[in-house]
Amino acid sequence: MNYTIDRAQIKENSKTLLGNNLFGKTWLMALVACLIQSAILSLCSQVPYIGFVGNLVLTGPLSIGLSLVFMKLVRNHPQIDLGDMFFSFSQRFSKDLLLGLMLFIFTFLWSLLFIIPGIIKGYAYSMAYYVSLDHPDWDWKACIEESMRITQGHKGELFVLDLSFVGWYIVGSLCLGVGALWVSPYHMTAKAGYYEALKATAEPTYTAPAQPVQ
Repeated sequence: MNYTIDRAQIKENSKTLLGNNLFGKTWLMALVACLIQSAILSLCSQVPYIGFVGNLVLTGPLSIGLSLVFMKLVRNHPQIDLGDMFFSFSQRFSKDLLLGLMLFIFTFLWSLLFIIPGIIKGYAYSMAYYVSLDHPDWDWKACIEESMRITQGHKGELFVLDLSFVGWYIVGSLCLGVGALWVSPYHMTAKAGYYEALKATAEPTYTAPAQPVQ
């Protein structure tokens, strides 16, 4: 049985976790984490000829790092450690590179069947990075399959969650575009919170994780 997840409560909890202060330490540190990922990938894309390849290589590891930052935040780690952004590079780079690459390939192939199937599959795969962090012993295939399983019946909710941030981004963009940057930490915290809710509502099918993120 699928249960409806309270989107409003998750968003309210996310603001609380960020300190309810756009210029507070937690919100600003979360913002820096988001900027690190976007800046590295943006700079990489500017490199002639190999920029696209560089993005493919770095997207998985950097996405794992960003996911770790926000998973720890929703699991009551208020002190954000920016070193977590580079967690993958010292411990599991090849594993996360492969996961990011496979997510790109699968989403791209589904998108070739028109945009809508690609979007639907994108939401089905959207929890794979969080799953990988909770289950470091799983390969990319198991992480993607588990993401598909726990999002079954909830992809529409995830779409509406993203849609609910559009107004925030629009308002932020009116402040010379800079304000929109502050929305990203809020959005990412809500997504990590949604993963926690999905885990709680989905029936377990796999063995317990080995060394999950606490």
